[in-house]
Amino acid sequence: MPPNGDASAYCEYAYPKMISWNKTSDCCTWDGFLNSMLLDGCQFTGRLPESIGNLSQLTTMSLTHNSFSGPLPSVISNLVQLEVLDLTGNQVQGQIPDCFTNLQKLTQLSLPDNRLVGPFPFTIANLTNLQTLDLRSNSITGPLPSNVSGLQGLSFLYLSNNSLHGTAPTWLFSLQLLTTLLLKNNLLTGQIEELNGMSLMKIDLSNNQLYGQIPKSISTLPFLGFLDLSSNNLSGVLELSSDSLEYLVLSNNRISWSTSGNVSNSLPNLHRLELSSCEMKAFPEFLRSSKKLEVLQLAGNKIQGQIPSWVTSMPWDSLLYLNLSYNHLSGMDALPWKNLRVLDVRFNQIQGQLPLFICNLKALAILDLSRNKFTGAIPRCFGNFSSQLVVLNLEGNRLQRTINSMVFAKDSRLRYLGLNTNFLEGPLPETLANCKYLEVLDVGNNRLKDIFPAWLQNLTELQVLVLSYNRFFGPISIFKAKSPFQKLQIFALSCNEFSGVLSTELLESFRAMMSLQSNKSESKYLHATGNTTNYPYSVNMTSKGYEIEFTKIIRTLTTIDLSSNMFHGRIPDVIGNLYSLKLLNLSNNNFSGHIPPAIGNLKFLETLDLSRNQIGGEIPMQLTNLTSLEVLNLSCNHLIGRIPQGNQLRTLGEDSYSGNSGLCGFPLTKSCEEMHVPQAPPDEDMVVDLFLA
Repeated sequence: MPPNGDASAYCEYAYPKMISWNKTSDCCTWDGFLNSMLLDGCQFTGRLPESIGNLSQLTTMSLTHNSFSGPLPSVISNLVQLEVLDLTGNQVQGQIPDCFTNLQKLTQLSLPDNRLVGPFPFTIANLTNLQTLDLRSNSITGPLPSNVSGLQGLSFLYLSNNSLHGTAPTWLFSLQLLTTLLLKNNLLTGQIEELNGMSLMKIDLSNNQLYGQIPKSISTLPFLGFLDLSSNNLSGVLELSSDSLEYLVLSNNRISWSTSGNVSNSLPNLHRLELSSCEMKAFPEFLRSSKKLEVLQLAGNKIQGQIPSWVTSMPWDSLLYLNLSYNHLSGMDALPWKNLRVLDVRFNQIQGQLPLFICNLKALAILDLSRNKFTGAIPRCFGNFSSQLVVLNLEGNRLQRTINSMVFAKDSRLRYLGLNTNFLEGPLPETLANCKYLEVLDVGNNRLKDIFPAWLQNLTELQVLVLSYNRFFGPISIFKAKSPFQKLQIFALSCNEFSGVLSTELLESFRAMMSLQSNKSESKYLHATGNTTNYPYSVNMTSKGYEIEFTKIIRTLTTIDLSSNMFHGRIPDVIGNLYSLKLLNLSNNNFSGHIPPAIGNLKFLETLDLSRNQIGGEIPMQLTNLTSLEVLNLSCNHLIGRIPQGNQLRTLGEDSYSGNSGLCGFPLTKSCEEMHVPQAPPDEDMVVDLFLA
């Protein structure tokens, strides 16, 4: 449009009907015939106007990725020439109106990623020319129609991420032109009928409530390349043979494989196989012919003994991902697959020393051997055998001897090192300082002995540091690095022999704990990202009085645990600036002085444990501001006076305050009127001020 809003201003001899094309009138009332409306991603808001029904010659209406809201107007039924209606990624709400009977020329109806509710509109099932029906990611409920008179030309059917229930009707599997059928994440029940749709290339019925056997007719589909039936209640013996199938996911069902007949050519072109939690007791024999495998996921089964030699002799040069975790494996021979990027065998019963063949897998990015029965020393090469290594998890084994012999290369990309719960000794290897990208260091529950490793301050990406349950000793040094520990969110040093004062400089370095804002573009959990998987970080630590393994570390989990050491002196007031802190445990030390009133600033704090110290004075009234508090332990100190009342403090029992003879009031049975409450002594800073005065 020209600056004055008049389309005819473009030309002295403009077409007369364009005189009405100006900014002051509704475009749906302009003279002429509008055939196509393509206004994708134009930041439109508000409702679709009723006048849109006047565009009787419209063949294409594409308004994707705007912010249209309100219901879908029923006047769309007037657009009898319409072939394409695409409102993907808006905020259209309400039920889909029964207005499609007149739209017999419609070939594409796309309404995904909106806020549509109510039943599936049965009038859609009568559209004979429809080729694409996409209603994904809404809240559509109810059953699908049991019979359809149209949809014979349908090629793409996308109904995933709704709340459809009832049985999956027979016609779904009989449409001869249908190539893609996506119904994952619904509530469909019943059995999968025999599949007769000879054009089917992709089927995804995962995360429903389907039961019964997988039909043998799947093997007759000549073009099927993708089949995902995971997370249903399917059972029985599966007989499957397909030259076209490349992607097969059947995890979280109760199925077994037929060993009868010719299995040598069952799935020769398979690239990805996922059979997790299927109660399998052995490797499926058909894998002998699957020589193009890239991903093999067999976690959570009942596979026992050694990995069979026929498996380790397979020429899987393209294998990138191998997950055999949560089985009952007792050993594994050398794995020859040089391109392997992920090897996960955690939670098995593998014995013996850590296998040296690992150091030949130069492409490994994620290595998880945790929760097995490995013994002996960690091989020196484990720190630098792969320049691609991002995750090294050896937790929960029986590894011994010093780890100081491990050498980490200067170009290390390591982000996660888990050695928790072993019998490792000596100091941490100083070459860990080469791991500039390290985000998680968990070496708790060992026998490590050293002063606090000052070089840790140079690991600027460090977010989780767990040194708990070791023999570290001495003070925590004053830091010389420019921005030490600025990203740290978990700082766990409990059950060591650290001493000295808790320095203000240390707490001031925890910049991430001072922030109340989170980056919405980031994942909810800390994790390593690879080409074939996302690996969620885990950590072992004490929370709310219990030793817990956090199998996922939420980004908002912020913790300081210095319990059971020999720290002394005052608790610095600056601790009240760590606004995002959720757990603070300073118990079983020699802290003295008063409870800093600034702790009342920590409105997200869920656990506060200051028990078994030498803390005196009154409990500050500011603790009533801790509205998220679930656990409070101030026992075994020298606190005096009336216990503050209000908010969460009213819900706590007397165990939170026991061992403080000078306290009174609820929840204790001791009344403040029955006792003389001594005046709190001045703190150390006040004494100095009075002396100087």
